[in-house]
Amino acid sequence: MRIFENTQFDFIRSRTKGYLFSGVLLLISVVSFFVHGLELGIDFRGGMEFVVESDQELSTVRIRGILADALGADPEVKTFGENALLVRTLAEGEITQKQQQIIEAIAGAYPEANPRVVKTDIVGPRFAEDLKRGAIYAVLGSLLVIFLYILIRFEWRFGVGAVAALFHDVTITLGVFSLLHGFLPFSLQIDQAIIAAFLTIVGYSLNDTVVIFDRIREYTTLFKTEPYDQVVNRSINNTLSRTVITSGTTLLVVVTLFIFGGEVLRGFAFALIVGILIGTYSSIFVASPIVVELRQQSATRR
Repeated sequence: MRIFENTQFDFIRSRTKGYLFSGVLLLISVVSFFVHGLELGIDFRGGMEFVVESDQELSTVRIRGILADALGADPEVKTFGENALLVRTLAEGEITQKQQQIIEAIAGAYPEANPRVVKTDIVGPRFAEDLKRGAIYAVLGSLLVIFLYILIRFEWRFGVGAVAALFHDVTITLGVFSLLHGFLPFSLQIDQAIIAAFLTIVGYSLNDTVVIFDRIREYTTLFKTEPYDQVVNRSINNTLSRTVITSGTTLLVVVTLFIFGGEVLRGFAFALIVGILIGTYSSIFVASPIVVELRQQSATRR
C-alpha cells in the first residue's frame, strides 16, 4: 500500500526552514527546563510507597484528590491488582503517621471499603539519586551505542545525523513535559515508565531514520552522476509513503492506549505520541539534511 506515488517534494532545499523550526522548539524546551523545570516522580525524588487493599474497587482519581488533601502533597495513585491501590507520596514525616492518614482518609470516603495497608516502602534520597543517574546513563548509553552502530553500518556522517536527530527528539519531548506539566488534566511526572517511553522513542525514531539512510546508500550507488543532495531528496520521497503509513498506524495504537489505557498509562502514551510525531519529522528534516551538510563541508575542504 502506498499513499504517495512519485512525489517530488524538495525537502533538502527546505532544510533551512526545518532548522529554524527545530531551533525554536529546542530553545523553548531549554528555556522551559530552567524556568518551569520538570515534575520528577517519587522514583527520582524519594518518598513513601503504600499498597492499600480494600473490600471494594476504589476510584484512583477520587482517591488521589482525597489523599492530596489529607497528606498535603499530590500523591501518585495506581491500581495494583484486584481491589488494591499503589500510593506513592513525597510527603515528609513518620511512615506510620502517613499510613494512618491514608487509611482514615480512604475509610472516610468509602466506609464499606475496609482499607488496610499491606505493604510499605521508603525510597530514600540516595536510592532516588542512583535511579536518576541510571536513567541518564541509559539514555546517553543508548545514544552512544546507536552512534557506533550507524558508524559501522554506514559512515560517521550518518552516525552524527542519527544521534543529532535522537537528541533533538528526546530534548523536545522532555520540553513538552516541562512546558505542560500542571496544565494538563493528567500527570506528566518523570518516572521510570516515562524513561521507558523515551527509550522507546529513541528506538522508533532510529528505525525510521535507518530506513531513509538505507535508501540513500542504495541510490548513491544507482545514481552516481546526480548531485548528492538530489539523491538524498529522491530517497526521502521514495520512502515517504512508508514513513507516513508506519507513523500513522503506530500513532493510532498509541492514541488508543492514551484514551483507553487509564490514568496510569496516560503519561507514558502521551510521551510516545509526542515522540512519534517529532521522530517522524526529524528523520526527514534533521537527520538526512545534516548528512548532506557534512558531505558538502567535506567536499569543500577537498
